[in-house]
Amino acid sequence: MKKEEKEYYEISQDTFKKMQNKMLEMLLYFDDFCKKHELMYYIQGGAAIGAIREHGFVPWDDDIDVLMPRPDYERFIKLWKQYGDEKRYVFCKTDRKVNYHHSCASLRDPNTTFICSYNQNLDICHGLAFEIGPIDGCPNSKIARAIQLFHAFNYALFNTQRLPNNKGKFFRALTKVILTVISSEKLRYVFWKHAEREMSKYSWNDCEYATELIGSIKGMLNVYPKKWFDSQVYVDFEGHKVPVMAGYDHYLRMVFGDYMKRPPESEQHAKHKLEFVDMDHPYTYYKNKKYFPGRKGKTGGAI
Repeated sequence: MKKEEKEYYEISQDTFKKMQNKMLEMLLYFDDFCKKHELMYYIQGGAAIGAIREHGFVPWDDDIDVLMPRPDYERFIKLWKQYGDEKRYVFCKTDRKVNYHHSCASLRDPNTTFICSYNQNLDICHGLAFEIGPIDGCPNSKIARAIQLFHAFNYALFNTQRLPNNKGKFFRALTKVILTVISSEKLRYVFWKHAEREMSKYSWNDCEYATELIGSIKGMLNVYPKKWFDSQVYVDFEGHKVPVMAGYDHYLRMVFGDYMKRPPESEQHAKHKLEFVDMDHPYTYYKNKKYFPGRKGKTGGAI
């Protein structure tokens, strides 16, 4: 992999291939779980682009993200606690006791090591992550939509509790000030739980539009016809069939532009800022060596 001046951890081609193979295993397990329990999901982002353009992984992609309609997302969390194979994959989501500094839920492979810079100082599962996010109903009213976005911003701020790297200096500085003033973990939890309830209260079945409230600010501002997400289309991905949303072409063009054209070589790099990766050993082997205690992440540090 090409290394961007001290910004990206350099992963060998062999390790990167192992990493993508592990991610594919996780996707297929998740797909089987969702089929058994009649849950709807769609691969998104780089994985969706890879499926349509490459019929598999984008060569430099280092993760798989999926979207689920909010009702399926909430059902998945409950069903996983009952039927998920926790020895194989650990379910991770920020709660009152632990903060992963990431607003999505995830399944993580505890037999691997994938340490992100912003989590290096935490004693959490640092296995390879398969990220799962909800897509929510969006109200028609402009006032209600503005209030929904207000709660979404509060959720992002008090749930992730880390300084953003790609939102500009002003937003990074503002985030630091707010999190410094409101330093109580208990109070932050109260704020983001309230924000989560309020932003997701619009019925998926009754809404005409949908929106992504977890992720980038640009993504939060997007509004999509819900009919794009009412059904799935199965596409080829590394020799398997996996689902994208029925309106995938409209969605991907709205979010990424001309996604069928590869970006310039200078932009062909993995998105995560990493400290260490090992697909052959469990993350626990590296405790007090590569992560925890008190190790400060180099970018996007928690506060």
